[in-house]
Amino acid sequence: MPVLVMKFGGTSVATLDRIRRAAKRVGVEVSKGYDVIVIVSAMSGKTNELVGWVNETSPMYDAREYDAVVSSGENVTAGLMALTLQEMDVPARSWQGWQVPVKTTSAHSAARIEEIPSDNILAKFAEGMKVAVVAGFQGVSPEGRITTLGRGGSDTTAVAFAAAFEAERCDIYTDVDGVYTTDPRVESKARKLDKIAFEEMLELASLGAKVLQTRSVELAMRYKVKLRVLSSFEEQSDEAGTLVCDEEEIMESNVVAGVAFSREEAKMTLVSVADRPGIAATIFTALSEAGVNVDMIVQNISEEGRTDMTWSCPVDQVRRAEKAMAEAKSGDVFNFGELLADTDVAKVSVVGIGMRSHTGVAAKMFQVLSNEGINIQVITTSEIKISVLIDRKYMELAVQALHDAFELDKAA
Repeated sequence: MPVLVMKFGGTSVATLDRIRRAAKRVGVEVSKGYDVIVIVSAMSGKTNELVGWVNETSPMYDAREYDAVVSSGENVTAGLMALTLQEMDVPARSWQGWQVPVKTTSAHSAARIEEIPSDNILAKFAEGMKVAVVAGFQGVSPEGRITTLGRGGSDTTAVAFAAAFEAERCDIYTDVDGVYTTDPRVESKARKLDKIAFEEMLELASLGAKVLQTRSVELAMRYKVKLRVLSSFEEQSDEAGTLVCDEEEIMESNVVAGVAFSREEAKMTLVSVADRPGIAATIFTALSEAGVNVDMIVQNISEEGRTDMTWSCPVDQVRRAEKAMAEAKSGDVFNFGELLADTDVAKVSVVGIGMRSHTGVAAKMFQVLSNEGINIQVITTSEIKISVLIDRKYMELAVQALHDAFELDKAA
């Protein structure tokens, strides 16, 4: 039988009624002749509750026990989903990560999937089981301990299963009905996309769009897994949602596919640092070791052997960056004048595979922002993306103006 993977996020399984609704969707796919692998998240809010209990019990916790506690939310959902399907006379059973087994690295709370052997589940399908309900977000380390994959890890679990079982498709059910040209809460004219290329989705996910976890899109692109993003709360058709697929499957697309944004950004500048070979490596190694996720980087023109180095990072990592730079300075690793932090900026990006073959996108973007009186502080580009750092108070205005300028409310 062909295999279909269906993933249900926390809001989709938040109550017993929602689990029943999700189970009915699974039943429809079983009736079409699929063997179905269902990946479930913990019920909405449960993971946060479990994390809170761990922190309250042991602020300096053992990461192995953290994973043992936090992964339990998915186990509950998987069991309830299997029971619901059985009540519908659909042959189903639940699987925890170690039972499959989902083999991962030993990096507790941030493990990476290394292998998913298909033998155990395929054997059960051969015996008549129609649905394998698998607890997402979790696996087992080489040492035999439970691991978790980090926030949003159930998306990655789903795509990894689709790749391992050569599934026809991987359907991600969430609280939105697809991928939009931007967040509809910011721009009311945002349009749902029927299809989007892997590369565009990857950029949008990494730039602030919360629809799919970045790692899951990377995995889907590598293994050519067709992803479909759907709403758990709306009636479905075969054309529902947004298909994330190869660029070749999209006949026509706009030059720009979407506008992404991230509110919680900070701009940091090291003033008067020595301009010499290796200084950038030294600075960013120290930041990396401190767990600072650096994004945009700009080095100013050197004067008298000194230069300024600017970067952006999530606003909640500013303290970490400040501490890392202070320790480097006090330890004579390198010297600088001062460290400036602006925690009132936002990142706005335009993304589209059409940029490869069309000129003038950057000029148009910059002109639009200029017309709105918005000053650009930092710019970075890639083949299919242009990102700018601006004052946070102008973020929504920038998103709306760019959405209008690139006519994203209209189909190609």
